[in-house]
This record gives sequence, C-alpha cells and structure tokens, in this order.
Amino acid sequence: MPKRFLKKPTIIFKEKVYKVVEMVPKGKVVTYKEVAKLAGKPKAWRAVGNILNKSDQWSRKIPCHRVIRSDGKAGGYREGSRKKKLLLRKEGVILRK
Repeated sequence: MPKRFLKKPTIIFKEKVYKVVEMVPKGKVVTYKEVAKLAGKPKAWRAVGNILNKSDQWSRKIPCHRVIRSDGKAGGYREGSRKKKLLLRKEGVILRK
C-alpha cells in the first residue's frame, strides 16, 4: 500500500481512545489511565486527556465527561470541571471530594 494512504500512529491511537470512551455507559466512569491501557498505550494517560480536550467535532458523540482522574476526582473538562461534575451528577455518579 502506498505510504500516503497509511494512517499515522497518533491518528490510530486517537481513534482507539474515542472508541473506548464511546463505550462507557451512562452512569459509569473510567480513568484516563484505564482508557490509555484499553487503547493500547498504558503510559499515555496524559495524551488521552489532551485528545479528549480537543475533540470538538466528536463532542456530541464521545462522552468525555465520563473519564476521570485515578484519584476519583473529576479532572479537567473542555467546558469546565463544574459542568463535568454536573453532567456526572445527572447520571448518578458520585465523585470523591
């Protein structure tokens, strides 16, 4: 296959991250570290956060708010951590303080 038709590894990882997060059911959460591991790069948890932060065209489809920090806290969110906590509360998720 010609090189111009091959996807870059970063694009492949990004797509895997979106697929993992898309599978998180309403009312459940996963950590950035768990997403990285399930996407095939267990040490890339920071990359997962950056990918989800920049997922504008995917924001309606990908429930980024269901990905939290390993310590049980909400973590960052493109629309603000307050909004993330509100969305999680509506789904019945209780976070650590």
